[in-house]
Amino acid sequence: MVKIFIRCKQFVITSIVLFDSLAVSAQDGNAGINEANTQVRSYFDSGTNLMYAVGAIVGLLGAIKVYNKWNAGDHDTGKVAAAWFGSCVFLVVVATVIKSFFGV
Repeated sequence: MVKIFIRCKQFVITSIVLFDSLAVSAQDGNAGINEANTQVRSYFDSGTNLMYAVGAIVGLLGAIKVYNKWNAGDHDTGKVAAAWFGSCVFLVVVATVIKSFFGV
């Protein structure tokens, strides 16, 4: 029984290896890297727009939080407002720096 199991296991592994090697198309490594580079660069603008949209939503929530603290008379309103504004500026600056640094 154990010998049959081992033979079946060897057959399955051999079949997978042979099928896998036949299914792989011959492609130059540089061509694959260039294709991946092109695809990632094409996604960058969409990703940046998505990041701005999420940042806008989080920014609105932060503005509401600052407004509530201001109306409640909390003493740390300035600190929260500065952190909120700094986060918004950081979001825009990071996207711009990445775009110019990588030439996207």
